[in-house]
Amino acid sequence: MSFLNFLPHRISQRLTAIYFTASSFSFQRRSTSFQTTTMASMTVKKIPALKDNFMYLVVCNETRKAAVVDPVEPDRVLEVVKEDGVQLNQLLTTHHHWDHAGGNEALYQKFRENPEWGELLVYGGNDDRIDRLTNRVGQDDTFEIGKLRVRCLSTPCHTTSHICYYIETDQDRAVFTGDTLFLAGCGRFFEGTPEQMYDALINKLSALPDDTKVYCGHEYSVQNLRFGNTVEPDNADTKALLEKAQAADLEGRRALVPSTIGQEKRTNVFMRVGEPSVQAFVGKSTPLETMQAVRAAKDKF
Repeated sequence: MSFLNFLPHRISQRLTAIYFTASSFSFQRRSTSFQTTTMASMTVKKIPALKDNFMYLVVCNETRKAAVVDPVEPDRVLEVVKEDGVQLNQLLTTHHHWDHAGGNEALYQKFRENPEWGELLVYGGNDDRIDRLTNRVGQDDTFEIGKLRVRCLSTPCHTTSHICYYIETDQDRAVFTGDTLFLAGCGRFFEGTPEQMYDALINKLSALPDDTKVYCGHEYSVQNLRFGNTVEPDNADTKALLEKAQAADLEGRRALVPSTIGQEKRTNVFMRVGEPSVQAFVGKSTPLETMQAVRAAKDKF
């Protein structure tokens, strides 16, 4: 769908909305269940959306204040907010694509219709293509969800203004990576360069603690792991994770998310471009050349 990048934003968003909506309706096993990770200081509820997207409700356990990441289906998010009895006032947008930011306007309107909910703050990169953006953020900008400190990581490549959101407390660490980092994969280089993706994956995300939970934007585990197993057939970690993913039904595969930074460094070929085994697969000798070549190989896989 890279041709959409050449169309005016409103037209490309409308076409993308039609595509993803049609895909989700035709998807016979579309998930309606939620999966929750309860940590010492925060709770993350993973909410499947469309065909294979994830939305996330992030709750500060102490204050019960909450933020939502990429709420493309806001009504489903509001159902969870009501059931859990939390206070939602923040929306975190990873990037402008409709299947991530397409619910911003509708959620904003819901807040206008219910003034007792308070103000909705919408965070995202400096990009006019993100609807209802109130708080433009960049590298190392910080803000709080209750008592949870969020640090922004600028990761342009999939889109020019892509932001990952990293939360670290004394006990817990989590990063919301949108379409930059997937379980065993990364996003296509729609608006950026191999240098940018290398910086995002190797210099920024790989530098996070290994136990950081990785909450990505899509469930692509089987396809990504099959590719990784092709690149590194002797990687025992990749092989074991692929076998687990292939043996699972849809909900079981969804349960593979969150990953961790440590797991990605062991199994994700895009975070392993400095490894001789990955370089040998594409016949390159430097990590940057390997990043470009591996992405090109994955695009054809």
